[in-house]
Amino acid sequence: MDIKGKLLEKSETTNVTASFKKREFVVEFAENPQYPEYVKFELIQDKCDLLNDFQPGQEIEVHFNLKGRKWTDPKGEVKYFNSLQAWRILPVGAQTSAGSSPSGEAPPPAEEPEWLSASSEDDDLPF
Repeated sequence: MDIKGKLLEKSETTNVTASFKKREFVVEFAENPQYPEYVKFELIQDKCDLLNDFQPGQEIEVHFNLKGRKWTDPKGEVKYFNSLQAWRILPVGAQTSAGSSPSGEAPPPAEEPEWLSASSEDDDLPF
């Protein structure tokens, strides 16, 4: 998926754990200029540096994956989380260089943070 919009805010990279880092940014997406949308994206691991060369106010094209997670809290309540995980950021109007992938190509597989794949003692799955 991809959208074009104006980079509104960008945060610094934060270390979530010793082996997992992420960076968030907000894009003003104005499909209907009367009602702009403010969409928060995240970059993880080695992708955090993709935002370094962009400044707030700049028009960008963001390629991203829609990610969703299901989690059962200690009280037994099921919670759902969504995130927009960016994997490529281009200035609007930039041409894809000969050495890079066409925009229609599937993104590289995203690395999962350790805490998502860590097993828990109360896991009742037989495998």
